[in-house]
Amino acid sequence: MTVTDSEPVVGALPRPRHELVLRVASALVLAPLAIVAVWLGGAWFLAFWTIGAIGVLWECIRLVAGRRVWPVVPAEALVIVVAAWLLAVGRPAATLALLAIGLLLAAGLSPAGKRIWVAGGCVYAGALLVAPALLRGEAQHGMVALLFLFAVVWMTDIFAYLVGRAVGGRRVWPAVSPKKTWSGAIGGAVAAAIAGTVVAMWAGLPNLPILGIVSLGLSIVSQAGDFLESAFKRRFGAKDASHLIPGHGGLMDRLDGFLAAAVAAAALGVLRGGLHAPAQGLLIW
Repeated sequence: MTVTDSEPVVGALPRPRHELVLRVASALVLAPLAIVAVWLGGAWFLAFWTIGAIGVLWECIRLVAGRRVWPVVPAEALVIVVAAWLLAVGRPAATLALLAIGLLLAAGLSPAGKRIWVAGGCVYAGALLVAPALLRGEAQHGMVALLFLFAVVWMTDIFAYLVGRAVGGRRVWPAVSPKKTWSGAIGGAVAAAIAGTVVAMWAGLPNLPILGIVSLGLSIVSQAGDFLESAFKRRFGAKDASHLIPGHGGLMDRLDGFLAAAVAAAALGVLRGGLHAPAQGLLIW
């Protein structure tokens, strides 16, 4: 007797549960790696996010231009590596200037009609390197800033999923992300505010109510980043950015919310503390 596609395989996990198991397993591998990279700092941290940025670059260009990723991806990957070196030697302004030049280079090398999208992908990938690196590069508050950010984003993801599944209700943007509900969005934001406050309390930071509000704002930005990435994928007819991470899809699928929150956190930090003290600007009120 043969098993057809319509007959369930005995002992097989239902698809939603199987995907959840893969998501949890992947998270149990990736989350400790990210935390270790934050703890080590320096070259290890920059290497971790350089690899992530190049992976996201490849996914973006592949979605936009199909198989025609040469020579854009190698050229822009080299720019990202040099940018990481500039960050390592404490030259954030030069890093931003180099990435701007790389953006123009990538656009010039892109297929006709794809240049704006390719440029956007380069900005997206570059931000994934620069935003975390600016925050972690500050010796006094850098580690706490990243742990604070991880807590906010991860609790947003976890509780948005759990509350959304348990409560259900109206969808936020069904045309782009049909499974995400308002109940999940609110649950994730509340959990993120609590998590950020707990990390701030653990680190002995002042003005916990303000940091709770900052956590809430970053959670909202994180969820907006998730929707933005989903809209980008739908624009090019893709469900996942790639299949690099079991249960998650690609790096973009895993890092979309983190990237948006990291950019917002770094921007707030730079506005308040300058390029050389963004973590302090984010955390000290």
